[in-house]
Amino acid sequence: MTGQRIAIIGAGAAGLAAGYDLARAGFEVVIYEAGAEVGGLAAGFKDSGWDWTLEKFYHHWFANDDAVLGLIDELGASDRVLLPRPITSLWLNGRIFQMDRPNIVLANLRLPISWPAKVRYGLAGLYLKLTKNWQPMERVTADAWLRKYMGDEAYEKLWRSLLIGKFGHHYDKVNMAWFWARVYKRTPRLGTFEGGFQAFLELLADRVREQGAQIHLNAPVECVAPVETGGLDVHSGAGAAHFDAVISTSSPQIMQRLVPDLPEAYSQQLGALKSMGAVVVILALKQQLLTDGTYWLSLPSEHPDKSQSKFPFLALVEHTNYMDRAHYGGDHLVYCGDYVPPDHEYFSLSEDELVDRFVSVLGTFNPAFSRDWIRTRWVFRVRYAQPVPFVNQSAALPDLRTPLAGLYLASMSQVYPWDRGTNYAVEMGRKVARMVVDDLRTK
Repeated sequence: MTGQRIAIIGAGAAGLAAGYDLARAGFEVVIYEAGAEVGGLAAGFKDSGWDWTLEKFYHHWFANDDAVLGLIDELGASDRVLLPRPITSLWLNGRIFQMDRPNIVLANLRLPISWPAKVRYGLAGLYLKLTKNWQPMERVTADAWLRKYMGDEAYEKLWRSLLIGKFGHHYDKVNMAWFWARVYKRTPRLGTFEGGFQAFLELLADRVREQGAQIHLNAPVECVAPVETGGLDVHSGAGAAHFDAVISTSSPQIMQRLVPDLPEAYSQQLGALKSMGAVVVILALKQQLLTDGTYWLSLPSEHPDKSQSKFPFLALVEHTNYMDRAHYGGDHLVYCGDYVPPDHEYFSLSEDELVDRFVSVLGTFNPAFSRDWIRTRWVFRVRYAQPVPFVNQSAALPDLRTPLAGLYLASMSQVYPWDRGTNYAVEMGRKVARMVVDDLRTK
């Protein structure tokens, strides 16, 4: 053991991955988690009669998510990774269009756009899939790039509404590098862990503890303060504890609140970062909703104001068209998910009001749907879920090393140009752990 102590704020994938590497390196590690379980935004829950947990916010891996799949391999659990090929679809012109069946080329040929638009759409998509040169793309918006190279018809019909659904009023300010990353990384096979993401996160947490680290649940951190003689004090409900280094995996806005001594310039950088919140209604149904077998159905958004769009949410995800419902007591599990600004009315509506609003459109996708299909439902909401990447976002990102010696920030905003997710959380957690090791060992 080095005798040096490190605190980690947050027991999500980033915090646990960092804790895993730091504890193995011989440091004394203490992880503070405000919630009742590990996992952060990837955490799951289990209803009575279920064998597996279900994620509160829908998650899957891509087959090329090497950071998280590599970590699972290190844990000796690769045999528990499942990589089926579910059906993903778009809702267009009042019907479902499967996007990759029997293959993506034939699926795209069936899209309801003109042949010249199909050619431009296909060529632009192929370029995005093959190129690795994303840096020039962050100097232009996705709206401008896609209009220029894919053409107005394909963009207006296929992608503009999805950008609106994801980013609301920011849709035409999001840079093209983010969009490139979504296309470049996507694989037809989508992964999960036997037992659910929570099972993976609990396995990782157990290994972290086996290395000697402590994980405190229901332990929100109240303040982090530098000490004149070196190191930092972490204040929580259990009192103050001193550490040689602190890693925060919280949102940039929470970091501002936790560390009032941050230099003004760095704090302003944090405050300038924008993000969308996430709202999810999960329904346990007695019957299948999407009878064509679609797992993921992307819905169009005609206007950033949800009240002016036909559909009050962005994605309809029938989880049990992806994973066998036998793992969930026979329930058909459906997510109705949306991204909205942190001050959106969806955060102030009661759960019943939100459920009523989302359920009201389900008959569009299956005319036989009836509310008596609903056995039970759950609502999950979080105000920090999807960072908004503007033009030249690289220059706006705060360093993982903050200006306060020994204090580090590893937030979802910093995985750019990649999208948020457990793969990049693991990658960033391990990256910041290496930084801490290097900094403490060269003191």
